Amino acid sequence: MKLLIIGLVVLLALAACTGKSSAATKAVIYKSPGCGCCGNYAAYLESRGFEVEVVEKDDLSAIKEQYKIPKETQSCHTTVINGYGVEGHMPIEAVEKLVAEKPDIVSIALPGMPMGSPGMGGSKQGTWTIVSIDKSGAQRDFMKI
Repeated sequence: MKLLIIGLVVLLALAACTGKSSAATKAVIYKSPGCGCCGNYAAYLESRGFEVEVVEKDDLSAIKEQYKIPKETQSCHTTVINGYGVEGHMPIEAVEKLVAEKPDIVSIALPGMPMGSPGMGGSKQGTWTIVSIDKSGAQRDFMKI
């Protein structure tokens, strides 16, 4: 009987280690129909454990307005993760910080769709400044990578 209980405990432990311990974080990517790099970004998020839904729209202005994305920071897609707008080809480090810290902001943005950013290809050049946007539309540095 003792051996049976030990065996069951081991099986339960193995099942816990190999199965998903919690639901994946959902990321909804709103993108223009003709954009190819957005698919690369979706694959990037999926490879890091996100459940990704892609929504194609001819006009992204409403979603960008909802998340107060300033024109100078806009890119080809806006992703919504845990109620936050995530503009552009955002590195996972910034997404993880956003999800973990839950700041009192509306969105974050990586302006300029820089080469080397996730989904864009090429090599990273220099430091990227990711900005946060609050409810009033004010921008502040969120982090540098």
